[in-house]
Amino acid sequence: MWPVQRLMEQLPAGADAALVVSTHNRRYLTGFPSSAGVVLVTRDSALFLTDFRYIEAARRVVKGMECVEYDSLSQTLSSLAGQHNLRCILTEDEGMSVAEYGRVSRMLPGVELRGGVLDGLLGTLRLVKSPEELAKIRQAQALTEYGFDHILPFIRPGRTEREVALELEFLIRRQGAEGVAFDFIVVSGANSSLPHGVPGDKVIENGDFVTMDFGARVDGWHSDMTRTVSVGGCSQEQRRVYDTVLKAQLAALSVLRAGLRCTDGDAAARSVIEQAGYGAYFGHATGHGVGVEIHEEPRLSPRSGEETLCAGSVVTVEPGIYLPGRFGVRIEDMASITENGCENLTKSPKELIVL
Repeated sequence: MWPVQRLMEQLPAGADAALVVSTHNRRYLTGFPSSAGVVLVTRDSALFLTDFRYIEAARRVVKGMECVEYDSLSQTLSSLAGQHNLRCILTEDEGMSVAEYGRVSRMLPGVELRGGVLDGLLGTLRLVKSPEELAKIRQAQALTEYGFDHILPFIRPGRTEREVALELEFLIRRQGAEGVAFDFIVVSGANSSLPHGVPGDKVIENGDFVTMDFGARVDGWHSDMTRTVSVGGCSQEQRRVYDTVLKAQLAALSVLRAGLRCTDGDAAARSVIEQAGYGAYFGHATGHGVGVEIHEEPRLSPRSGEETLCAGSVVTVEPGIYLPGRFGVRIEDMASITENGCENLTKSPKELIVL
């Protein structure tokens, strides 16, 4: 069943339709990339409304709904609201700006636009990946791992972080990725203590850790992976920190399963790092969901409350230790949650690689 059909079935009482305008949710429901258009879902129909630039391609790609071309979105929406007797339409909160909400309100005078519901419905749908969706995430991850395998010989003293990041992106795109999942993080030496550092002109030197956080996008679906490697050898302390992060990551992977509280998944990794004396240097969550957005639900975080994992979700597992001004280590895999555990979708080695 197409996601849009499941959304049709889950429209709550009192709501006549749902209007989806955000890029990521529109892509999720249609499977079609575009910079314009909206999805209108009623109880008995699903429509993708777009303009001349996209209509031919959309009719080739979009499944499970009718593609409607508009000259004026305002006139088309207003006409459809009248045809379907739409009095209450659910709208996104997170995916719709105040300006967009105002425009839609003016397009549909007399129609109630109701927030507070649609984000939750879409989020629940997106939590569980279908076999087809998971296959695309696997493809994205395979391209990511190709990039990792082929970037290792490129990394050597004298290269800059920026050069490594650009080469890594080229490798992944050349193999057929639709695009990169996000702006790559490639940081070395003291910069590796920056969890979201930006690749710059720093030259890689012997004794540096190099942390690479990167991923690919296939048909709108993302992958996410981090590896830290050593250039020319490492100190005893660097080795100790690396081994601690790896132990923490393996601990979290070992407990993941459907029904597990997300806070417990985070705690499995965090407790290892705290017991090693580095708790103050692990300041982010252990993981997050991955799908049509690079960061989505669920979150493996100490602030996740009573949220639990469900079978079919895909999450990252990425503990790290960051010693300010010195060095940092992060190791990240993606895991698909099952009823009795998880499947690690990341096959690249995690033992410390010394280049």
